[in-house]
Amino acid sequence: MDVIHCFLNLVAPPSTFFTLFFLVPPFYFFKLFLSILYSIFCENVTGKVVIVTGASSGIGERGACLVLAATKENRLQEVGDRARALGSPDVRVVPADVSKPEECKRIVDEAANYFGMDHLVNNAGIQSARALEEATDITDFRPVMDVNFWGSVYTTSFAIPHLKNSHGKIIGMASAAAWLPMPRMSIYNTRQASKAALISFYDTLRIELASDIGGITVVTPGFIESEMTQGKFLKNEGKMEVDQDMRDTQVSIMPVGRTEACAQAIVKSACRGERYLTEPSWFRTFFLWKVFCPEMNEWCFRLFYRARPGKSETLSKKILDISGARGFLYPTTIQTTDVKAE
Repeated sequence: MDVIHCFLNLVAPPSTFFTLFFLVPPFYFFKLFLSILYSIFCENVTGKVVIVTGASSGIGERGACLVLAATKENRLQEVGDRARALGSPDVRVVPADVSKPEECKRIVDEAANYFGMDHLVNNAGIQSARALEEATDITDFRPVMDVNFWGSVYTTSFAIPHLKNSHGKIIGMASAAAWLPMPRMSIYNTRQASKAALISFYDTLRIELASDIGGITVVTPGFIESEMTQGKFLKNEGKMEVDQDMRDTQVSIMPVGRTEACAQAIVKSACRGERYLTEPSWFRTFFLWKVFCPEMNEWCFRLFYRARPGKSETLSKKILDISGARGFLYPTTIQTTDVKAE
């Protein structure tokens, strides 16, 4: 067995290099052709039924015939009214907690019984921002994994039989945080871990389901206008709190994208049958840095996002405060201090 591994260690790298050298150019030309083709003949979602979890805030606010699910019923009703005003022919609101499998089943059952089902958008998510060594009880942050990862897994599992019948699609909201080694976003608070797990889950599911459904689009948004970029985090004792100073530390001088632009990009990407979407698209450059220069990536995040010994503020927060960039890099909706924890 050792001899086989030694042989593969010698043969696999050069053979892979030459294979990619000859395969990549025609492959990307073929993908470009398909992209143009799908842009011309993209799916029309008029009259289609779309389940959207986490629909009371963030980017879960657009669709056709909608089944909206989230924990906040009042906010859901507001989003439903807005969807109707924008032309949605029918909207059904389902208050539910996706961290509970029985409630995920209820979401899917209500959609299937009321409308049928064409597409599923797993958008529910929460985040926290605290370093591992600051943890008092690490189990307080289990809800992040329960909502971000298991909530999507539960809903997807119950929806698959219906999606097979309709040849529908799954749109999974992951995050660019899955491949950004940002302090206070580690395995402790599990947002990065949960979103990385979600990407692996959808990539594997795409192989398992093959052509049984219409496709899976994995979305990795950067900083987008939402409750999260308003500064809403899961803190100690598993409670949601608003900490805009921490938001400023994490986001710093990164421009925050608007919900509408992100939602439109997601709809277009899903209708074209694309496998992945990063919005805004320039965030993909961080992935290239992670792959080709991981040490440089880590050094930059350490420099900007870790406070110096004896200091409370990070360089990222100081730059934001001194430059006054918050006023034009952050949408007005996340600059407000009137943000409720629940």
